[in-house]
Amino acid sequence: MSVRFSRRAVLVGAAALAACSVLPARPYQERREWPLTVPPPPGGAAAGRQVLLLRGLGSGPGLDTRGLRTISPDGAETIANWEEWAVPPPQGVEDDVRQWLSASGLFAAVVSPGSELPASLVLEGELLALSADPATGTARVSLALVLLRRPRDVPLLQRTFTGTARLQGQDGPALAAAMRAAIADMLPQIVTALSAYA
Repeated sequence: MSVRFSRRAVLVGAAALAACSVLPARPYQERREWPLTVPPPPGGAAAGRQVLLLRGLGSGPGLDTRGLRTISPDGAETIANWEEWAVPPPQGVEDDVRQWLSASGLFAAVVSPGSELPASLVLEGELLALSADPATGTARVSLALVLLRRPRDVPLLQRTFTGTARLQGQDGPALAAAMRAAIADMLPQIVTALSAYA
């Protein structure tokens, strides 16, 4: 009986080894993270008198995932498994907006929720798009913003800002660079629009 058991074990082991040998060999795919930082131009001292509260940005469907997004010719969106942002896109774009508005000098301060500084203006919004379209060779970002005046939260501005940039390739570095360039195209528009209310 022990001989039969041993033969059976050998046959099972041989079958397992044969099955392993026909599996396709997959090379190791390293996950890469890309910064979503778009540094503002050098700014001067804050000249404005009002404090602006920037609330956390919301996001459209699926935009809270970190994978780089591309659009297929049929309009379907693909999220990369191995190329991703270092932070969720709404958080990264929010940080960029805060840095650009702070560097603009339009406001005495640009603060986050929880700050003890009393703010007379509130800016809130939602990230609507951040993707690359290889078929058209462009990257695009879209951000909806609402500016409110306290204490009654009177709407002063409601607008969607869009930035675009040309794609210089279709690999991870090119996609990330183009989407950051699209954000850099959008941010000056936001600063200009808010300058009328500073």
